[in-house]
Amino acid sequence: MEAFYTKYYNDTRPRTLLFGINPGRHGAGLTGVGFTDPILMEEKCGIVNSLEKRSELSANFICEVVDAYGGPEAFYGDFLFTTVLPFGLLRNGRNYNYYDDKETLNYFEPLIVESIQKQMAYPNVSRHISTVGQGKNLAYLKELNARYNFFDTIEVLPHPRWVMQYRRKEKEKYIKAYIEVLHRLR
Repeated sequence: MEAFYTKYYNDTRPRTLLFGINPGRHGAGLTGVGFTDPILMEEKCGIVNSLEKRSELSANFICEVVDAYGGPEAFYGDFLFTTVLPFGLLRNGRNYNYYDDKETLNYFEPLIVESIQKQMAYPNVSRHISTVGQGKNLAYLKELNARYNFFDTIEVLPHPRWVMQYRRKEKEKYIKAYIEVLHRLR
């Protein structure tokens, strides 16, 4: 994680935040980097690691988006993947989302608010963001934004896992849609 952030973010360039849900156990939960996996961290980002080499569906889709945008240097020079909740959650050994039940959401909301406030206070961070996910993540970010006015605009990107599980035959269409949104944000 340190090698990745040093390589791609050790500068003062402006960045646009792309808000995922919370780290998953096979991607950011392992690497510390949103929408990547240990394999792509080595192969695409040139960061050797000793993590178990397992592939992650969302990471594979995002890797194709990054390539279509111009590669890791171009993409990470403009964007930063982050999450609404900075902690990965598990229930019965499976990924669990911060919004999956009201009790979990209420418990973590003060941390979520604090985390977003800190991220939006980073120097050179755009007030125009995107959510990665069209459903509950978007609804919650909109509701938080109505209360706290964190963002000027919220663009919407479909969740990579949804694309890869339910729309894989149309993957190229969704990569193009990502690129269109990313260009609007820049």
